[in-house]
Amino acid sequence: MSESRTDCIALISSDVVGSSMAGPGIRVWEFAQELSQQFPVKLIIPPLIAASASQEKPDSPFEFYVCHTQDELRRAVQSCGVIITRGIVLTAYPFLGELGIPLVLDMYNTFLLEGLQQIADAEDWRRVTTYERDLATMKTQLNTADFILCASEKQRDYWLGVLSAIGRVNPYTHQQDHSLRQLIDVVPFGLPPETPHQTKSVLKGVYKNIAANDRVILWGGGIWNWLDAETLIRAVHLISQQRNDVKLFFMGVKRPYQAIAKFDAVEQAMQLSQTLGLTNRYVFFNDWVPYNERQNYLLEADIGVSLHLDHIETRFAFRTRLLDYLWCGLPTVASKGDVLAELLASHGLAKLVTPADTDGVAQAILELLDTPNLRAELAEEFQQIARQFQWDQILQPLIAFCQKPHLAADKQTSQFVSHSQPRSLVGKSWQVWQLGGLGALWQEVQSYWRWKRRQG
Repeated sequence: MSESRTDCIALISSDVVGSSMAGPGIRVWEFAQELSQQFPVKLIIPPLIAASASQEKPDSPFEFYVCHTQDELRRAVQSCGVIITRGIVLTAYPFLGELGIPLVLDMYNTFLLEGLQQIADAEDWRRVTTYERDLATMKTQLNTADFILCASEKQRDYWLGVLSAIGRVNPYTHQQDHSLRQLIDVVPFGLPPETPHQTKSVLKGVYKNIAANDRVILWGGGIWNWLDAETLIRAVHLISQQRNDVKLFFMGVKRPYQAIAKFDAVEQAMQLSQTLGLTNRYVFFNDWVPYNERQNYLLEADIGVSLHLDHIETRFAFRTRLLDYLWCGLPTVASKGDVLAELLASHGLAKLVTPADTDGVAQAILELLDTPNLRAELAEEFQQIARQFQWDQILQPLIAFCQKPHLAADKQTSQFVSHSQPRSLVGKSWQVWQLGGLGALWQEVQSYWRWKRRQG
């Protein structure tokens, strides 16, 4: 397929892409892998990421660009028919929304709610300024997007509320599609189609102080401020007083994109483990696991854990580490509240616990460890649910948009500007005149005076 303005897809990453990746990098990489089967794809590292991290050029079926200047970024996207990005990219490079190229915004995490929890204990000035920055970023993205992706139907409800408040749910977008699926649709995090296979031993009998016959609890991702690693560490402390063969392994405490400040939760978790005398005896903190090696840890572990605190972020969260547990058939202990944990629990694949319940977490872990042949018994159910999240399945709404890219209906008319602030009387009058002429304006004037008279 030849590259043209109508068929080349530009994926602009908001995070490091390479052998070691966090969620945003993984997501854009998998998008590129899947979309490149049907379209020419450019995976682009913008200057703000390129300046903060060395970018290796991986072997791939698509073009990989590392842009060190805005001019390089502009040249990389100008021949493309669709731009897909997320995070702070649009704030840093607003010209991306001014090129007349259909723009897809990936809003798979509710970052404003994450941010509130991340800085909940900070000084007033920092909480306010961070919130205002995140709010401005969110409004910029949602006001500029032609098509928006989110991770779940519950999350879609959240974003539809925001879109309604800022004026993107309007007569034009509604007329384009009464369901608004052409404005925002669900594309969750995905899974590879292939069955995971262990390529080497990494934990039992290999990692220092983890014996070959130990039982391993896995924290499958980073330690973020909106999660609850401390309750798990305290639960392991309780378990260690009963048995010495249960070990907790944190897969990553050093995020690949080092420009992002280290989360306070990392230091707090490490300090608590040290205080309880667990570090390198019962609790182990790993730097970061390369993306293509994660299955070795997941397949060797006995239980996966995902715990969070009781706050608003949880209600709309989509914990991607739970997908890795699903992919590798790893029985799970998770806090109540997030949509993916509830799904796993409904199929008997996870035990749910109340947030911050140390005793409950310890009990759930011990019950799973004491269940004979648990992984084998659950394997078929794990595989069946995992198939629903394969990348080629969940990306269909995005693929459909890329096949027929278009600007959002309200961006196609100069007579409507989406915003959240009410117009002045003069502004309203001018808009009605443009849309309907003198007759429409007269009807609106009469309606206005009737309303004023009713006010008394």
